[in-house]
Amino acid sequence: MRAFRRRPVPIRLRRLRYRAPGRLLRSARGRLKHFRGATLLAVALTGLLLLLISPIEAEVSKDIEGETSLVDESQDESTPAPADTEEAVARVNQILQSLYGALPRLLVAIAVLVAAWLLTRLVRSILRGLLRRWDGLHALSAVVNVAVWFLGVGIAVTVLVGDIRALVGSIGLIGLALSWALQSPIESFTGWLLNSFKRYYRVGDRIAVGEVFGDVYRIDFLTTTVWEVGGPSRDGFVHAEQPTGRLVSFPNNAILTGTIVNLTRDYPYVWDELSTGVGNESDLGYTIKVLHEAARTLFSDRMAEPARRYAAILSAEGLDGAVAEEPQVFVSPSESWTDITVRYLVPARERRKWKSELALLVAQEMNKPDHSGRIIPAYPRRQIQFIGPDGAPHEFDVVIKEGGGTCEE
Repeated sequence: MRAFRRRPVPIRLRRLRYRAPGRLLRSARGRLKHFRGATLLAVALTGLLLLLISPIEAEVSKDIEGETSLVDESQDESTPAPADTEEAVARVNQILQSLYGALPRLLVAIAVLVAAWLLTRLVRSILRGLLRRWDGLHALSAVVNVAVWFLGVGIAVTVLVGDIRALVGSIGLIGLALSWALQSPIESFTGWLLNSFKRYYRVGDRIAVGEVFGDVYRIDFLTTTVWEVGGPSRDGFVHAEQPTGRLVSFPNNAILTGTIVNLTRDYPYVWDELSTGVGNESDLGYTIKVLHEAARTLFSDRMAEPARRYAAILSAEGLDGAVAEEPQVFVSPSESWTDITVRYLVPARERRKWKSELALLVAQEMNKPDHSGRIIPAYPRRQIQFIGPDGAPHEFDVVIKEGGGTCEE
């Protein structure tokens, strides 16, 4: 007989994904936040259902108690009590009758909601006709629509319930639960309303909100979307103020909690600087003059009008309106050289372009033979100094040997 060999069964091992502790913590917080929101929303819906069902329950119990009392009075002591099945059937019939009796109120509530919908459309058309050119038209229309819907829903629930006191208490409970469950959306909607009236930024503006920096592309009720712009202090594959091609969205509640930097809303120009290091042995006065002339050659015809506009804006607000109409040069000492900084005014979206042109012009100017010996470029340098036992510096002459070694004389 041939012996059969049993083939080994392959064992499949599941790969365990490693997750960083920070990522696990953020995931746990997100799940807890969703669980809390879902719980509060369930409480709100439960309160609403109880608000709608409680009047029907009260009428049914009242009718059943009345019929039970009549049956008890008409029955003798010797008559047996009705069976549980008959009592259940009677209760179901009473519930159906109560629902049928509540049908007119339900139709009236639906009619109220339809009227609220028609009223919102009418009010929106009127506002568009009257305030067509106003920037805050959408925000005002949204506020009016919310108010009309809130009033319509309140009237509809009042018709169904029939008791204004129960309505007020239930609306307070439901509103509290919804405010906790929908806290972030409510804050984002509030931020959208605030931005619509205050105009912190508009579509097309270049803004910086938290870690987001770019040109505004779309503004919705809850979020704002921008075309991302890179920068040296931001992670990404573009390390300059130029578009990266990525769309970034952030919630509008950042308007309430963060800082908004708008580079183009009222004034589309910004100040920029270019620093050039020169040796301490250079003729600093001559160097300043040369760099100033180079910057004036590039910006003399482009800074005058923006500087006047800037001065007019400052003067209108009661601030110091003295604005230079040509580039300025400043000097600041460094560890081993001196920094010559050129300050100039350029369009906010063209900073890299003009900085690159100015850097090229300065490099060409400093390399001219006419400035040899007067403008000394700065390079990283190290100087070794020997201190003797008496604390005074000593000079040594180092001679290079033929074999590559050194000896001191």
